[in-house]
Amino acid sequence: MFTCYVVDDEPHAIETLVSYIEKAPGLELLGSSTNPLEALNLINTSVHPDITFLDVDMPQLSGLDLAGLISDRTAVIFTTAFPNYALGAFEKNAVDYLLKPISFERFLSSVKKVSGHLRAHIQDPVNDHIFIKANIKGKVTRLNFTDIVYVESIKNYVIIYTEEGKMITYLTMKELGAALPPEKFFRVHKSFMVNSEKIKTVNGVNILLQNDVTIPLGQMYKTALQDYINAKLVRSSRLP
Repeated sequence: MFTCYVVDDEPHAIETLVSYIEKAPGLELLGSSTNPLEALNLINTSVHPDITFLDVDMPQLSGLDLAGLISDRTAVIFTTAFPNYALGAFEKNAVDYLLKPISFERFLSSVKKVSGHLRAHIQDPVNDHIFIKANIKGKVTRLNFTDIVYVESIKNYVIIYTEEGKMITYLTMKELGAALPPEKFFRVHKSFMVNSEKIKTVNGVNILLQNDVTIPLGQMYKTALQDYINAKLVRSSRLP
Protein backbone atom coordinates (compact mmCIF):
# COMPACT_ATOMS: atom_id res chain seq x y z
CA MET A 1 0.00 0.00 0.00
CA PHE A 2 1.38 3.40 -1.03
CA THR A 3 0.12 6.63 0.51
CA CYS A 4 -0.73 9.66 -1.65
CA TYR A 5 -1.16 13.41 -1.30
CA VAL A 6 -2.52 15.84 -3.92
CA VAL A 7 -1.52 19.49 -4.34
CA ASP A 8 -3.39 21.59 -6.91
CA ASP A 9 -4.86 25.10 -6.76
CA GLU A 10 -7.91 23.92 -8.75
CA PRO A 11 -10.44 21.97 -6.63
CA HIS A 12 -11.89 20.11 -9.62
CA ALA A 13 -8.43 18.80 -10.51
CA ILE A 14 -8.06 17.53 -6.94
CA GLU A 15 -11.47 15.85 -7.17
CA THR A 16 -10.39 13.95 -10.29
CA LEU A 17 -7.18 12.64 -8.75
CA VAL A 18 -8.86 11.79 -5.46
CA SER A 19 -11.46 9.70 -7.32
CA TYR A 20 -8.68 7.91 -9.22
CA ILE A 21 -6.72 7.21 -6.02
CA GLU A 22 -9.82 5.82 -4.32
CA LYS A 23 -10.48 3.48 -7.27
CA ALA A 24 -6.90 2.31 -7.76
CA PRO A 25 -5.76 -0.78 -5.85
CA GLY A 26 -2.83 -0.37 -3.49
CA LEU A 27 -3.23 3.38 -2.95
CA GLU A 28 -4.33 5.30 0.16
CA LEU A 29 -5.19 9.01 0.16
CA LEU A 30 -3.63 10.97 3.05
CA GLY A 31 -5.10 14.31 2.02
CA SER A 32 -4.98 17.22 -0.41
CA SER A 33 -4.39 20.95 -0.47
CA THR A 34 -4.94 23.91 -2.78
CA ASN A 35 -2.22 25.83 -0.92
CA PRO A 36 1.38 24.86 -1.82
CA LEU A 37 2.82 26.51 1.30
CA GLU A 38 0.49 24.49 3.51
CA ALA A 39 1.45 21.36 1.61
CA LEU A 40 5.17 22.08 2.06
CA ASN A 41 4.74 22.30 5.82
CA LEU A 42 2.63 19.15 6.08
CA ILE A 43 4.80 16.99 3.84
CA ASN A 44 7.98 18.02 5.64
CA THR A 45 6.57 17.56 9.14
CA SER A 46 3.62 15.22 9.52
CA VAL A 47 2.06 13.75 6.37
CA HIS A 48 5.04 11.97 4.69
CA PRO A 49 3.26 10.54 1.60
CA ASP A 50 4.95 7.96 -0.60
CA ILE A 51 3.60 9.74 -3.70
CA THR A 52 2.71 13.41 -4.18
CA PHE A 53 0.66 14.48 -7.21
CA LEU A 54 1.79 18.04 -7.76
CA ASP A 55 0.40 20.72 -10.07
CA VAL A 56 3.10 22.82 -11.73
CA ASP A 57 1.43 26.20 -12.17
CA MET A 58 0.30 27.49 -8.75
CA PRO A 59 0.35 30.88 -6.97
CA GLN A 60 2.64 31.67 -4.01
CA LEU A 61 4.96 28.74 -4.75
CA SER A 62 5.19 26.96 -8.08
CA GLY A 63 5.05 23.19 -8.26
CA LEU A 64 8.60 23.13 -9.60
CA ASP A 65 9.88 25.10 -6.60
CA LEU A 66 7.85 22.98 -4.18
CA ALA A 67 9.20 19.79 -5.71
CA GLY A 68 12.73 20.98 -5.07
CA LEU A 69 11.86 21.22 -1.37
CA ILE A 70 10.06 17.90 -0.92
CA SER A 71 11.43 15.48 -3.52
CA ASP A 72 13.87 13.94 -1.02
CA ARG A 73 10.88 12.92 1.13
CA THR A 74 8.28 11.84 -1.44
CA ALA A 75 8.09 10.63 -5.03
CA VAL A 76 6.68 13.43 -7.20
CA ILE A 77 4.30 13.04 -10.12
CA PHE A 78 3.65 16.38 -11.81
CA THR A 79 0.22 17.23 -13.21
CA THR A 80 -0.25 20.15 -15.61
CA ALA A 81 -2.09 21.38 -18.67
CA PHE A 82 1.15 22.77 -20.15
CA PRO A 83 3.49 20.30 -21.92
CA ASN A 84 6.32 22.86 -22.06
CA TYR A 85 6.93 22.28 -18.32
CA ALA A 86 8.10 18.71 -18.88
CA LEU A 87 11.85 19.41 -18.97
CA GLY A 88 11.74 21.48 -15.79
CA ALA A 89 9.71 18.75 -14.10
CA PHE A 90 12.27 16.03 -14.70
CA GLU A 91 15.08 18.38 -13.66
CA LYS A 92 13.33 18.43 -10.27
CA ASN A 93 13.60 14.62 -10.05
CA ALA A 94 9.96 13.96 -10.88
CA VAL A 95 9.20 10.28 -11.39
CA ASP A 96 6.50 11.01 -13.95
CA TYR A 97 4.55 13.80 -15.67
CA LEU A 98 0.79 13.73 -16.32
CA LEU A 99 -0.76 16.06 -18.88
CA LYS A 100 -4.29 17.28 -18.11
CA PRO A 101 -6.95 16.18 -18.73
CA ILE A 102 -5.70 12.98 -17.14
CA SER A 103 -7.32 9.70 -18.11
CA PHE A 104 -7.66 6.90 -15.57
CA GLU A 105 -5.57 4.62 -17.81
CA ARG A 106 -2.70 7.13 -17.92
CA PHE A 107 -3.01 7.61 -14.17
CA LEU A 108 -2.67 3.86 -13.58
CA SER A 109 0.34 3.71 -15.88
CA SER A 110 2.02 6.46 -13.88
CA VAL A 111 1.23 4.77 -10.57
CA LYS A 112 2.73 1.52 -11.85
CA LYS A 113 5.90 3.38 -12.81
CA VAL A 114 6.26 5.16 -9.48
CA SER A 115 5.40 1.99 -7.54
CA GLY A 116 8.34 0.23 -9.17
CA HIS A 117 10.55 3.19 -8.31
CA LEU A 118 9.43 3.11 -4.67
CA ARG A 119 9.85 -0.64 -4.27
CA ALA A 120 13.39 -0.34 -5.55
CA HIS A 121 14.14 2.18 -2.81
CA ILE A 122 12.18 0.72 0.10
CA GLN A 123 14.28 0.31 3.19
CA ASP A 124 13.48 -2.21 5.90
CA PRO A 125 12.34 -0.04 8.85
CA VAL A 126 14.20 -2.22 11.35
CA ASN A 127 17.51 -1.43 9.65
CA ASP A 128 19.79 1.16 11.18
CA HIS A 129 22.32 1.33 8.38
CA ILE A 130 22.91 1.37 4.63
CA PHE A 131 25.79 0.44 2.36
CA ILE A 132 27.35 2.93 -0.05
CA LYS A 133 29.83 2.52 -2.85
CA ALA A 134 33.26 3.89 -2.03
CA ASN A 135 35.85 5.32 -4.41
CA ILE A 136 37.52 1.92 -4.85
CA LYS A 137 35.88 -0.19 -7.55
CA GLY A 138 33.93 -3.11 -6.11
CA LYS A 139 34.13 -1.83 -2.53
CA VAL A 140 31.09 -0.93 -0.45
CA THR A 141 31.11 0.60 3.01
CA ARG A 142 28.59 0.15 5.82
CA LEU A 143 27.20 3.43 7.10
CA ASN A 144 25.34 3.49 10.42
CA PHE A 145 22.71 6.22 10.72
CA THR A 146 23.92 7.13 14.20
CA ASP A 147 27.42 7.82 12.86
CA ILE A 148 26.28 10.42 10.29
CA VAL A 149 26.69 14.02 11.46
CA TYR A 150 25.75 15.86 8.26
CA VAL A 151 25.76 15.57 4.49
CA GLU A 152 26.97 18.09 1.92
CA SER A 153 25.92 18.05 -1.74
CA ILE A 154 28.39 19.01 -4.47
CA LYS A 155 26.86 18.61 -7.95
CA ASN A 156 26.34 14.85 -8.54
CA TYR A 157 28.27 13.82 -5.43
CA VAL A 158 27.61 13.95 -1.72
CA ILE A 159 30.13 14.16 1.08
CA ILE A 160 28.95 12.23 4.13
CA TYR A 161 30.57 13.52 7.31
CA THR A 162 30.71 10.97 10.12
CA GLU A 163 32.14 11.05 13.62
CA GLU A 164 35.26 9.36 12.29
CA GLY A 165 35.83 11.22 9.02
CA LYS A 166 34.11 11.66 5.68
CA MET A 167 33.08 9.63 2.65
CA ILE A 168 32.51 10.83 -0.91
CA THR A 169 30.07 8.89 -3.08
CA TYR A 170 28.42 9.34 -6.47
CA LEU A 171 24.88 10.05 -5.25
CA THR A 172 22.58 13.03 -5.28
CA MET A 173 21.13 14.47 -2.07
CA LYS A 174 17.72 13.14 -3.14
CA GLU A 175 19.03 9.60 -3.64
CA LEU A 176 20.77 9.49 -0.28
CA GLY A 177 17.89 11.24 1.49
CA ALA A 178 15.47 8.57 0.24
CA ALA A 179 17.54 5.93 2.07
CA LEU A 180 17.69 7.82 5.38
CA PRO A 181 14.87 8.00 7.96
CA PRO A 182 13.03 11.32 7.37
CA GLU A 183 12.13 11.74 11.03
CA LYS A 184 15.84 11.95 11.89
CA PHE A 185 17.53 13.62 8.92
CA PHE A 186 16.50 17.14 7.89
CA ARG A 187 17.32 19.06 4.73
CA VAL A 188 18.29 22.46 6.15
CA HIS A 189 19.80 24.07 3.06
CA LYS A 190 19.94 23.30 -0.65
CA SER A 191 23.42 21.88 -0.06
CA PHE A 192 23.15 20.41 3.45
CA MET A 193 21.28 17.74 5.40
CA VAL A 194 21.84 17.21 9.12
CA ASN A 195 21.25 14.43 11.62
CA SER A 196 18.88 15.95 14.19
CA GLU A 197 20.57 13.93 16.94
CA LYS A 198 23.82 15.80 16.29
CA ILE A 199 22.41 19.33 16.67
CA LYS A 200 23.90 21.39 19.51
CA THR A 201 22.26 24.80 18.97
CA VAL A 202 20.07 26.61 16.43
CA ASN A 203 19.95 30.40 16.22
CA GLY A 204 17.58 30.89 13.27
CA VAL A 205 20.38 31.48 10.77
CA ASN A 206 22.90 28.74 11.52
CA ILE A 207 23.00 25.29 13.09
CA LEU A 208 25.90 24.35 15.35
CA LEU A 209 26.52 20.62 15.37
CA GLN A 210 28.10 18.55 18.13
CA ASN A 211 31.40 18.42 16.24
CA ASP A 212 31.40 22.27 16.33
CA VAL A 213 30.76 22.59 12.59
CA THR A 214 28.36 25.41 11.67
CA ILE A 215 25.80 24.73 8.93
CA PRO A 216 23.71 27.50 7.28
CA LEU A 217 19.93 27.27 7.72
CA GLY A 218 18.10 28.14 4.50
CA GLN A 219 14.94 30.22 4.73
CA MET A 220 12.84 27.70 2.77
CA TYR A 221 13.85 24.85 5.10
CA LYS A 222 13.22 26.47 8.48
CA THR A 223 9.63 25.35 9.04
CA ALA A 224 10.20 21.60 9.24
CA LEU A 225 13.18 21.95 11.58
CA GLN A 226 11.38 24.49 13.77
CA ASP A 227 8.36 22.20 14.08
CA TYR A 228 10.67 19.36 15.15
CA ILE A 229 12.30 21.60 17.76
CA ASN A 230 8.98 22.95 19.04
CA ALA A 231 7.67 19.41 19.52
CA LYS A 232 10.60 18.68 21.84
CA LEU A 233 10.95 22.12 23.45
CA VAL A 234 10.47 22.12 27.24
CA ARG A 235 8.47 25.19 28.31
CA SER A 236 7.85 26.61 31.73
CA SER A 237 4.23 26.63 32.90
CA ARG A 238 4.98 29.88 34.73
CA LEU A 239 5.39 31.83 31.52
CA PRO A 240 2.30 33.58 30.04
